[in-house]
Amino acid sequence: MQILRRRPVLAVITLVVAAGIAATIWAFTRPTYGDTVTSCQKALAAQFKADGKGKPDACQDVKEDDYSAILMNQIMGDEGWLDEDGRFDKNKMLEDTLNGEQ
Repeated sequence: MQILRRRPVLAVITLVVAAGIAATIWAFTRPTYGDTVTSCQKALAAQFKADGKGKPDACQDVKEDDYSAILMNQIMGDEGWLDEDGRFDKNKMLEDTLNGEQ
């Protein structure tokens, strides 16, 4: 009789533990927002090289403000306005502007 009363409790405990393990695995294996942003940067760089247009699929889950910043950084890099560390170089931008390059 004791075993029959314990079975439902054991079944519930087993289900709760299994759900907890599954949720933990899911949380650790899904990409972080940082991973999504990095994928977007790579996709946008590849698209620029291929003269593509529009927002890449890899950027769909990136917040609009972050996407705008990534896009601006890519444009400035293509224009040659970034230094070797990827930071904005005002002098490079001014040289291009004064020389009439676009």
